[in-house]
Amino acid sequence: MEKTKSLYHGHRFPAVVISCAVRWYFRFSLSLRDIEELLLERGVAVTYETIRCWCDKFGAGFAHCARAARRKPGSTWHLDEMFVTLRGESYLLRRAVDEHGAELDVLVQKRRDKAAAKRFFRRLLRSNPVPRKIVTDQLRSYPAAKADIPELAHVKHVFVKAAARVNNRAENSHQPTRRREHQMCGFRDARHAQAFLSCFGPIRQHFALPRQQMNAACHRAVLQERFVTWHGWTVTTASQKVI
Repeated sequence: MEKTKSLYHGHRFPAVVISCAVRWYFRFSLSLRDIEELLLERGVAVTYETIRCWCDKFGAGFAHCARAARRKPGSTWHLDEMFVTLRGESYLLRRAVDEHGAELDVLVQKRRDKAAAKRFFRRLLRSNPVPRKIVTDQLRSYPAAKADIPELAHVKHVFVKAAARVNNRAENSHQPTRRREHQMCGFRDARHAQAFLSCFGPIRQHFALPRQQMNAACHRAVLQERFVTWHGWTVTTASQKVI
């Protein structure tokens, strides 16, 4: 009987160190050098470039687990866009969240036209059920693209004025990205921005609980459950000491 290779086969550091570094990077506004210093304080000497490689290699897999573990997406899509500057060029970051604020997907694109909106809709439908309602601003590419997709042709479409900040569910979801973009002094390019944000949203939201809706005891209990779930994904065992 063949043995399955460990996810961390060939790595010098144990799984608990690698998973902890990846969690810190996507959960908190920490640079790679910040994490290098935090690990050194705990007796782990590792370079920031190694931590970067860990995040690039394991981040997508951990984010996929986080998306699979969250509750079923709501029946309403809130779509909104924000502009990001990559190497001096302006790009559009599209984001979709449900009525609970859970991020459904993000996509970095160069254009705002019908073809770009259609690509985003199809990307959403690959990993989410058809919604009951879609809420967007008055960008004309959305209704044009929606009409060309059979699954969405008869879905209710609600428009809000962008200047009125009515679509708060989607607009508020940009705030963590803006904070992280500022901390990182901007994203490098479209490919790296897409890779980072695809991991950043699910992992951050797995631990970012609605603190204002919980008392301290409940918050700690739920957060402990999330830690246990995380260690289950990252193939750590109860006998290993968690940093």
